[in-house]
Amino acid sequence: MIEETQRMKIFNKKSMKSKEESHTMDEPNKAEMNSGESESKVEAATEGLPDAEQQESGALAKLELELSAAKDKYLRLYSDFDNYKKRINRERVDLIMTAGQDVMTSILPMLDDMERAIKAMSEAKSIDAVKEGIQLVYHKMKTITEGKGLKPMNAVGTDFDADLHDAIANVPVTDEKQKGKVIEEIEKGYYLNEKVIRHAKVIVGN
Repeated sequence: MIEETQRMKIFNKKSMKSKEESHTMDEPNKAEMNSGESESKVEAATEGLPDAEQQESGALAKLELELSAAKDKYLRLYSDFDNYKKRINRERVDLIMTAGQDVMTSILPMLDDMERAIKAMSEAKSIDAVKEGIQLVYHKMKTITEGKGLKPMNAVGTDFDADLHDAIANVPVTDEKQKGKVIEEIEKGYYLNEKVIRHAKVIVGN
């Protein structure tokens, strides 16, 4: 009776150990599974061949698997980069299309003022009122454009500079101090945030 009880205990221990081993084998990690799959494919490709050919075929099969994985990775990267380029191009086009929106929006009130000034001119009985209206519109326009970074050049009396000025004429001068200097400004030049966007058209003393 005692011997039978001991046999039952030994059998139960073996049964439990067998279940634990089985449970452990059922939960391999992903890396081991992938490795096992690759090895299985290599083994299947080399089954039935001589040892030397098995080694050569196994190495070749392994390289083919690595090449396939690298190709898949490359295709994913290429697709991601292509999508990135398309998105950047769309954003660039949108930026170009709306680049002047802020400036145009700021100009709209000036257009409204000009329309009111034109209407007032047709009804005005005094030229002074018209002059005053034009002056108000001009000062408003100047304030708005200066707020956007626009700044006029002060060319008269300065040395001629080809990077800033376009000389449309040279005139003789009696004063030596005026030679090589801007003596008259025909068209004003402008900076936008310190960058020249229009050269001043000037007359230079000679």
